[in-house]
Amino acid sequence: MRTPSIGIVGGGLGGLTLARVLHVHGIPATVYERDAAPDARTQGGMLDIHRQNGQVALRAAGLHEQFLRLVHPGGQAVRVLDRHGVVHLNEADEADGDRPEVNRGHLRRLLLDSLPVGTVRWGGGVTAARPLGDGRHELTLADGGTATTDLLVGADGAWSRIRPLVSAATPAYAGLSFVEATLRDADRRHPAHAALVGPGMLFALGPGRGFLAHRETDGSLHVYVALRVPEGGLAGLGTGAAPGHRRPGDDPGHRRPGDEPVRSFLLDRFAGWAPELRALITDADGPLVPRAIHALPVGHRWDRVPGVTLLGDAAHLMSPFAGEGANLAMLDGAELGRALAAHPDDVESALAEYERALFPRAEEAARESAANLEICFRDDAPNGLVDRFAAYGEAR
Repeated sequence: MRTPSIGIVGGGLGGLTLARVLHVHGIPATVYERDAAPDARTQGGMLDIHRQNGQVALRAAGLHEQFLRLVHPGGQAVRVLDRHGVVHLNEADEADGDRPEVNRGHLRRLLLDSLPVGTVRWGGGVTAARPLGDGRHELTLADGGTATTDLLVGADGAWSRIRPLVSAATPAYAGLSFVEATLRDADRRHPAHAALVGPGMLFALGPGRGFLAHRETDGSLHVYVALRVPEGGLAGLGTGAAPGHRRPGDDPGHRRPGDEPVRSFLLDRFAGWAPELRALITDADGPLVPRAIHALPVGHRWDRVPGVTLLGDAAHLMSPFAGEGANLAMLDGAELGRALAAHPDDVESALAEYERALFPRAEEAARESAANLEICFRDDAPNGLVDRFAAYGEAR
C-alpha cells in the first residue's frame, strides 16, 4: 500500500510533536505553518511541562534528555499574595521534575530541529479546506499553493480553520481578560519587582481581578493583569502589538503613548491594591496588550469524520488555569502519532483509537481549568488557590 499523505495544519507544540513522533516511526508528514520563518514572532512565555503528559510526549518523541537541558532552574517556585501584598504561600522549587519550567520558544526550537529539513512548509498557512471524498481533503494555502491530504490534522489553535470539518463548536468568552506586560532586565532595572515575583510564578489575587507573573529565562518579568470584565470590556484599549513583540525604536525604557489608556484603565481598576502590585502596571515596558480568554465547551467532542481529526487548542481550547494547554497538545500529538504507527494500513482505526482516549482526558482537564478560574477570583481570593495548592501537595 502507498504511504498516506499526512498534512498537519499548524506548527505549534502539538503539531510539531506529532510530526516528530511520526518521524521516529518512519512516517513522513508535512506541517503547514502560517509563519514565514521559525523566528517570525516570539512564542510566548514560560511553560510548566508536566510529568504525566507533556513529559510523556517528549519521551515518545525521543527528546526528553534534550528537554531537561532547557529547564529553567528555580522556575517551579510559587508565591501567592493577597491584594494587600500579604504572602499566603511561598514555595521553593523542589527540583523534583514534576512540573519543570521551560521557555516555549526554546521547546519549539528543540522540536523543529528534530525534524527533517522540509517537513515544515513556512508561509503555508491554510486558508480553506474542503473534503474530496474517501477521507481526502484539498487545502488552499496562504502562499498561493494547494495540497491534497489522505489524513488532515487540525493543530491550528483556538480559531482553527479545520475544526468546522468535524464540529460546529466555536470558542466562547470565559468571563476573564488579561492585559499582558513585560518588565525587561528585571534584576538591574526593576529589582524590587524581581524580588516580588521571585524566581518562578507569582499569583496576587483578589475578588474578580489579580496579577499573574513569572520570570523569563532572559531575565524579564512577564505579567498578566487579570480582570473579570464583560465580553468586549477591553475593546478599544489594544495597542496593536502582540505580546513580546518590539517595534522600531522600542528599548527597555521605551514608553509608547498608545499604552497610556490601558495603563490608566488598569490603575483605576486596581485602586486600593498594594503599591508594589500597582507598580507592575506603572513600571511595565510597552506594549500593554489586552487579550480576552476563550474556551470551547467542556466535553467538546465530535463524531468520527473520515480522514480528519484535531489536536491541542483546536480540539479542546480551555483557559490557562490548569496549566494543561501545551501539555495536552503535545500528548495529543504523541498519542496520535503512536496510533498511526500502530495501524499503518488503517488510518480510520488509528483515528478512532486516538479520539476515544482524547475526549475523556480533554474533558477532565477542561473541567479543572474552568473550576480553577472560578477559585482564583472568587470573593475570598486568594484562599481558594492556597487551598488548592495544599490539596495538590497532599495528593503527591
